[in-house]
Amino acid sequence: MAVTRDEVLRIAALARFKLDDSRVDALARELSSILGHMAVLSTVDTASILPTEGIGAGGTPLRADVSAPGKLSVSLETFAPEMKDGFFMVPRLATHQDAAESGA
Repeated sequence: MAVTRDEVLRIAALARFKLDDSRVDALARELSSILGHMAVLSTVDTASILPTEGIGAGGTPLRADVSAPGKLSVSLETFAPEMKDGFFMVPRLATHQDAAESGA
């Protein structure tokens, strides 16, 4: 299967790739070669091979899904001027007044 220059330009436009005009013909040849290899692979008879061949009866072993807090090289207190009960204290923004303060 041959990939044309127009197809390469269309694919590049869809993928939002900026292609140099000097590369378009080379890419068309490379893509045609890849599709040629896929065509050869599709001729291999795989009817007698199980879909999970090589995985084993138990499937792929998985690691335990655990996480640990990241280690910091400095203490949390160095990130903010004030902390309370393990939380960062930040000043209230002037645009966020309480309803009682605004007279509502």
